[in-house]
Amino acid sequence: MPGSGVMSGQGEHETVLLNEAVEVLVTDPGGFYVDGTFGRGGHSALILSKLNESGSLVSVDKDPEACAVAGERFSQDPRFEIVQASFADMAALVAERGKAGGVAGVLLDLGVSSPQLDDPERGFSFMRDGPLDMRMNPDDGISAAEWLAIAEEKDISRVLKDYGEERYARRIARSIVEAREEKPITRTAQLAAIVKEANPAWEKGKHPATRAFQGIRIFINRELEDLENVLADVLGMLAVGGRLVVISFHSLEDRIVKRFIREQERGKPLPKGFPIMEKDIVRPMRSVGKAVKPGAGEVSVNVRARSAVMRVAEKVA
Repeated sequence: MPGSGVMSGQGEHETVLLNEAVEVLVTDPGGFYVDGTFGRGGHSALILSKLNESGSLVSVDKDPEACAVAGERFSQDPRFEIVQASFADMAALVAERGKAGGVAGVLLDLGVSSPQLDDPERGFSFMRDGPLDMRMNPDDGISAAEWLAIAEEKDISRVLKDYGEERYARRIARSIVEAREEKPITRTAQLAAIVKEANPAWEKGKHPATRAFQGIRIFINRELEDLENVLADVLGMLAVGGRLVVISFHSLEDRIVKRFIREQERGKPLPKGFPIMEKDIVRPMRSVGKAVKPGAGEVSVNVRARSAVMRVAEKVA
């Protein structure tokens, strides 16, 4: 599932929902913005183009390669700063810069980016053989290979089911454990072959290892936990009128975002019969428009964009 930009069929770097996201994000040209997933800088570049001299942007990315690209590309722009971190740490970064409660917009472009997916050495792809790593920051935590070497069968099954929504999680987990007893699983092609062999019913148009690789990647990078954490902090970061824009690439992420926005629109639940007037209920955020998906034109040149969903909310109290 791609994140901050995907490659088109022609191999050019394409940022998903680029104009749509930045158009709803930037409401104050002099404001302070945070791009939670720099990727290769498509959204960051367009945000900067919309800001005046008073505006500023901090971009965040776990991936040291992404941060290196950011440094090269935008080092001459005094309005820009790149920080290597998870967006789960965003609230601390904002507070350190004296901007808590003063952020004009937060953009989250979730999932794995095309440069990560398309580089076999990063270990994200079941289509290209490489070391089975899958870490967005290769210097942090354990690799997928290291985890699969020690994880219990029930834990592998849970990850495949909960994070990959894999129907045959138990069967595939058993095959992984049996295979590692014969030989360590250290390569992406090796894991893909094991999953392919164990998967009895392939989804039309999907490689049989798609869900398993997704589940392991999400687990290794703590992607859903990071998303829950940043959403829990976002109200404290945003100014009134500030916007949250989230681009998700699969139903697990989108469900979390949708639920969060709905809860903020409703306000805190009160005991039944609690004597409070409707006008006195605090509703911290409101949705801005409906969920947005890429148009047919974008998907035709950028097939990985087909699963993208963008949701937008504005802090109102």
